[in-house]
Amino acid sequence: MNKSLTLLLILQTLVLTLYAQQIADTTYMPALPNPAYSQGRGSVVFIDEGHFNFHTKEGRYKSFASLLERDGYVVKEYAGVFSKESLEKGKILVISNALNEMNEHNWFLPTPSAFTPDEIKVVKRWVQSGGSLFLIADHMPLAGAAAELAAAFQFEFTNGFVLDTLQNGPAIFKRHDGTLADNKITNGNRTGDRVEEVATFTGQGFKIPNDATPILTFSNRYVNFLPDTAWVFDNHTQRLPAEGLTQGAFKKYGKGRLVVFGEAAMFSAQLAGPERRKMGMNADVASQNYKLLLNIIHWLDGQYD
Repeated sequence: MNKSLTLLLILQTLVLTLYAQQIADTTYMPALPNPAYSQGRGSVVFIDEGHFNFHTKEGRYKSFASLLERDGYVVKEYAGVFSKESLEKGKILVISNALNEMNEHNWFLPTPSAFTPDEIKVVKRWVQSGGSLFLIADHMPLAGAAAELAAAFQFEFTNGFVLDTLQNGPAIFKRHDGTLADNKITNGNRTGDRVEEVATFTGQGFKIPNDATPILTFSNRYVNFLPDTAWVFDNHTQRLPAEGLTQGAFKKYGKGRLVVFGEAAMFSAQLAGPERRKMGMNADVASQNYKLLLNIIHWLDGQYD
């Protein structure tokens, strides 16, 4: 067995153990000296829970929701199918790791869309009319489940796993080496908003349209693995270079806005495994992730105009 396959098998075992034992870190509360709004006076942010989502407001995204609420936003669960009437009651829609029902407990190919064609049309029109969408879709099968929705905005998901060929652990994106871009979202609009580096915790890489601006870009040390079953890698697993693929980007669409990310745990704060290992915004290597999340929400909210 070669070294790279051995590393993949070790990573597979570790991650499956962590996935099975994830709880929200309710003690995670970074300082927010200047909230965007007074408590409960901000825009309404919906977190989708109507599509077998792996991340929900009171589950793995509890710290995500808490951070936004402390920043003054009104965060609500969105249950059921997407409709024009319901979406118009909110300003920002967060979709994180939606799944088709057939993949809820079966993480292998095929990975059909989590959304109906009618729902995709509704969301597209809502964004075009001024809504703001934050679409987060992790590695396979989660990327596959959101691929058709992403394609409606010209983003091309790869439905794989982008992994570091040199070491296990989080991917670190840094401003000084260009993997973390210099733009209005990474800079923010207030003192202390600037982000120098962030960490992600295994996800997909995707291609972006010409009118999108990258936030996170993979270097040549990463490889895109395309397995038939999530977290199952062997010598027959297709693998492609990941250099140049993106893991975060944003664009305007009509009167609305769109931010797309290929990794979800980076915006959570979890305690994983029997040792309660910190994973997400609460991890030592991800101390600036919360700033990036707030900058994204502020841009989607139109605060940078």
